[in-house]
Amino acid sequence: MRLIFALLALPTCLVAPLRAQETGPLIEYEHVPAAGLPDQRLSIWLPPGYDVGERRYPVLYMHDGHNLFDVAKSNFNKIWAADKAMLAASASGKVEPHIIIGIWAPGADRYRQYLPRSAYDAVGGPLRAQMDATAGGEVVSDRYLAWIAGPLKSWVDTAFRTRPARDDTAIIGSSMGGLMSCYAFVERADVFGRAGCVSSHWPAIDPQIVEGESDAVKALWDGWFAARLGAPDGRRVWMDHGTATLDAYYAPYQQVIDKRFAAAGWVKGRDWQSKVYEGAEHEENAWAARLPEIFGWLLAKSD
Repeated sequence: MRLIFALLALPTCLVAPLRAQETGPLIEYEHVPAAGLPDQRLSIWLPPGYDVGERRYPVLYMHDGHNLFDVAKSNFNKIWAADKAMLAASASGKVEPHIIIGIWAPGADRYRQYLPRSAYDAVGGPLRAQMDATAGGEVVSDRYLAWIAGPLKSWVDTAFRTRPARDDTAIIGSSMGGLMSCYAFVERADVFGRAGCVSSHWPAIDPQIVEGESDAVKALWDGWFAARLGAPDGRRVWMDHGTATLDAYYAPYQQVIDKRFAAAGWVKGRDWQSKVYEGAEHEENAWAARLPEIFGWLLAKSD
């Protein structure tokens, strides 16, 4: 009955039937309206036993939701297997099972929806021109963030048995989704107490094009975090990258960001983590391989 209520509580979208997965129920919502954005789409995973108890759960929001659970709906026939990673992490007893809200990427609009608006507004010259060319339209990540932190979260907290507090609300993404997760974390520190910025695309544009602007990109992120990061205050953020394919470009930028976190008084291993995975490529199988570790550290119960 509770699941039926959840299905009916968002009446302006088309809803795919509830699917019973081996790892737990999966609900899909299509054509979800969001003001000033392309229609959104959701895949929501509920932990096993959700429908037979009264327990309330923390919530994890994840970008590129089409690549999380179902190979048949993924872009590259590869998935993060986020449901299996959550079960593996929670089996340790150190992580509570989370409801996972997978938000699909809107196709060609993905870049302009994930590029942090405040970072985009802070740059000019050739770098800004390349961002504009890549976006192909208005950068709308500020609206996307407002929708997640506002109407979407409000609906999730009403339709499902959640624990809505900041420290029970996490957000994770990879590549441009990694940038978007860090954006949500610093701009809405009141909402998101945990963030996973996986293989974040710090160059922001084609890394081969950005080579002549690499110092400007480093200065962008250093200044951006310096202005917005603030004190840890119980928050926690995970950052990482591999060393192959697109990830091979990320180390110089991540090193600048790591120094900024340390300078801001964040304690590595307690408040933030930054890891390098030798040989790991920029793709879903690599992210799936380390996702249980990411969950195990990022979502661990607070002392």
